[in-house]
This record gives sequence, C-alpha cells and structure tokens, in this order.
Amino acid sequence: MGSDPVLDHEPREGVRTFTPRWRNSPLTDERMATLLPSRSLPEGPLVPAEAFGRTAPVVLEIGSGHGAAAVAFALAHPEVDLVTVEVHVPGVARMLALAAEAGVENLWTHPGDALPFLSERVSPGSLAAVHLFFPDPWPKNKHAKRRFVQQHTLTLIASRLVPGGVLRIATDKDVYAEHTRAQLAHHGRWDVVEGERPPWRPDAGFEAKGVRAGRSVTELTATLR
Repeated sequence: MGSDPVLDHEPREGVRTFTPRWRNSPLTDERMATLLPSRSLPEGPLVPAEAFGRTAPVVLEIGSGHGAAAVAFALAHPEVDLVTVEVHVPGVARMLALAAEAGVENLWTHPGDALPFLSERVSPGSLAAVHLFFPDPWPKNKHAKRRFVQQHTLTLIASRLVPGGVLRIATDKDVYAEHTRAQLAHHGRWDVVEGERPPWRPDAGFEAKGVRAGRSVTELTATLR
C-alpha cells in the first residue's frame, strides 16, 4: 500500500517554497545599505552570545514579510532575541525601516532561504520557538511539494528547538490549514492546540487581506514532545 502523496515529499533539488520575483527600488537599496549592517548576523554558525551580545532565548520567524509581526513580537518580548529569515528583499527593507522607527533592539535578520539557514547555521536544540505566519499556500495539489510544512521540514525544526519548544503557524487558507494539520499529526512529535491567536501579533499584511476577503484565520500552536 503506497503512502499518502501529501505526506511523502522529501527535499528535492530545485524545488523552492517561494517564488523569487521582485525588483528593488532605489529606496529598498538605500534601506538595505544603511539599515541591514547593524541587524545582520555574523557569518558561520549562529552563536547567540557573539551575534547578540548576550545569551537569551532565540526565536526564529520564517518568512517575515514586511515585518509587522516580527517588530511587534520583538517589542513585546525584549527578553528574547528574534531572528527573521525572508527572501523578499523589499519586504526585508520595509521591516528594517519599521524596526528602526520603533526603536527595536532585539531583532536580527537573514535575507535568504530558511532551510539552508536552519540546517547549516542553527545548532540543534538552540531555538525557543519558530514562527511561520501566512506562508505561501501553493493551493494546487500538484504544487503541494512546495509548501513549507513537510515531514522533512518538521523534523529539521524539531531538531533545532529546545525540549518543549513551540512552532506557531497561522494561515488564512483552508487548504494550507488542512495540509498542516495532516503533516503535524503524521509526524507524531507535536502536541497541537488550535485557535490561540498571539495577542501581540497585529492584524496586518496577509492576515488583514485574508480577513477583508472573508477568509478565517487558522492558528496552530505545536509544542515539541
């Protein structure tokens, strides 16, 4: 009996969870040049004491978009160092400007792909939580292999979390919610609570767009067993 095709996707060379299409405006280039250096990470393995000047809980946000949730989380949790990973450079630039305006001091960013960052630069058992808010849903079944939440990504995230660490996922797409529930249940290492919206996350970006379109938001909090 074959395995469920939704649950058997393994990493494949050339298969991305994002579409790298954008153009940088002069404002984006200016923001990246002036604001990124103070919030970028040292090369090589992520060592919190060296990267942040202190040893504190580290949270990773995958796909931070324009940064509204990231900045809000950092402001609400000054005791935590937040690392954002985002491929969309204009989004990174807007987040950097928002963070500078808000006076955030505990937000850092890596403009790039989350999977190699997690696998190559983040040490096992070093993250307190991982946030994945409104990822690209890739709604067609033939593109399901491109959805970020897969068995291999859940295994990778689990290996990077501390015992009892948390994976928070939010989506306004029913197909992605169903996909994520199935992936988490099949993986078997997560205790999942549904419906708890973080009070610090603003109603902005993709969330606000989804709500305006009449879609409901699914909140999944998965705690590592």
